[in-house]
Amino acid sequence: MNGRLRTWLGPGVLVSLVLLLELAVRAGWINAVLVPPPSAVAQRLYTVIAAGKIFAPLGRTMYLLVLAYAIGCVLAIALGVLMGRFRPVHGLLEPLVEVLRPLPKPALLPPLMLFLGLGDTMKITAVALGVFFPVLINTIQGVRGVDPVMIDVARTFQHSRAALLWKVVLPSALPLILSGMRIALGIALVLVVIAEMMAGTGGIGYLIIDLQRSFRVVDMYAWVVILAVLGYALNEVFVRIERRAIHWSGTRAG
Repeated sequence: MNGRLRTWLGPGVLVSLVLLLELAVRAGWINAVLVPPPSAVAQRLYTVIAAGKIFAPLGRTMYLLVLAYAIGCVLAIALGVLMGRFRPVHGLLEPLVEVLRPLPKPALLPPLMLFLGLGDTMKITAVALGVFFPVLINTIQGVRGVDPVMIDVARTFQHSRAALLWKVVLPSALPLILSGMRIALGIALVLVVIAEMMAGTGGIGYLIIDLQRSFRVVDMYAWVVILAVLGYALNEVFVRIERRAIHWSGTRAG
């Protein structure tokens, strides 16, 4: 399969599915009340964007997402380096991590709502927890997988612990850390939308559930499309950053 065909194959499949859905709804094979034709959704989407109604909910969701994502990543990388470099720290915290890590993070929303209320603190905490564990596990694995020869060479040249960390350990672990961060980005978007839906205050998640309850189906699907495009755009931006950050590595972001 040549490169040009590969480039257009994915978009072609997507367009074909949209056209098939349009025909199925127009032909009456699918209930248009529950699943409106894509053309109607596209028209409503254009209206929302042209009227500037997209900015407030999108900005609210992005604010929570970026802040919680940053908090979760910073804490996870810091703790991951400690657990990866120091066996006593790993032995002390590893049981707790393994108990909490498999727990579905949406299950934490009810107790977080009980203790923290329905405000931003609850949403940020829930998303940061969801981000924390994938980045933590990948950071630990990346740090523990650093070539011992590189560390020995750095020590031979009498590098300090700080220099060893910044010049050897973190660069070597960076591909795995970024891989965990990319996984965590998708989890963060899911959790922030769920938190907004459950809290019933602000953002795209709240808007989608509110439109569903008022049976404004076309508007609801338009915002679902916006959410899908947002997820795709965030992933593409991260992939580009990842490629630049580890251009020296044999690892290729896909």
